[in-house]
Amino acid sequence: MQEHYFELVVKVSSHHELYADFLSDTLPIGFEESDDGFIIRSEDELDTIIWGLEQFNEALQKALGEVIELECVQKKLKNSDWVKAYQESIEPLVIEKFYIHPLWDEPREDLINIAINPALAFGTGHHPTTSSSLKAISRYVKEGDTLLDVGCGSGILAIGAIKLGGVVDACDTDKVSVDNAQENAHMNGVEFRDIWEGSCSVTNKKYNVVVANIVADVLTFIANDLIRALEDDGILILSGILDKYEEKVLNFYKDCEIIQRIAQDEWVTLILKRK
Repeated sequence: MQEHYFELVVKVSSHHELYADFLSDTLPIGFEESDDGFIIRSEDELDTIIWGLEQFNEALQKALGEVIELECVQKKLKNSDWVKAYQESIEPLVIEKFYIHPLWDEPREDLINIAINPALAFGTGHHPTTSSSLKAISRYVKEGDTLLDVGCGSGILAIGAIKLGGVVDACDTDKVSVDNAQENAHMNGVEFRDIWEGSCSVTNKKYNVVVANIVADVLTFIANDLIRALEDDGILILSGILDKYEEKVLNFYKDCEIIQRIAQDEWVTLILKRK
């Protein structure tokens, strides 16, 4: 272990969830959320992350036409095994049929186990969008179903679907996420049928289930691609939606009907089917 590590404290005045999504897509390590921002720790300097946050902040202000205050403070601290402390703070979680547990905890025989390594950039299932997406997958994915996970990130949703007996493809525009998803699938003893770096628009396959846990704006941009990938009677699971943006998203899915809505805190997951 190195003698020192770097801690970056990030504070944002608004749109906390958009910065969280940016960090999830960018960081090869996990991060901690605080009331007004984030804490990132690494044994390497985090200057590149600061630069990326500043660029993202500038682009977001231009896109939204509003001022968003961003503060980044990096410190070099004595190493007191922060990874171990973070790992020990992660509790196992039961979500419908799934048991999400750290590698060092024993699996449960009565549930479908998904092992996680919180020291890596792997979704733990504790965020409402991940939790509600797993609930939807637990309820709607049947053995033999084909599923496409769009913006797969760490792969936790896809891994859950495979463990239910699904035949799963996945994609993400971020190479780090694709690599992590493959590593995490291997750690859980499962395989993707196909996984690629890029968007869902490149596939001509049709799926029984398409899941996309992404931010609301992206769900509007790729609506046609998601619907096109569905079988005629397929199920579409949309997550990552703040409740205040729900109607905005639904305006792009007018050919679909809501068969279930899962709300948790201020987040909404929509399960849709073609009318």
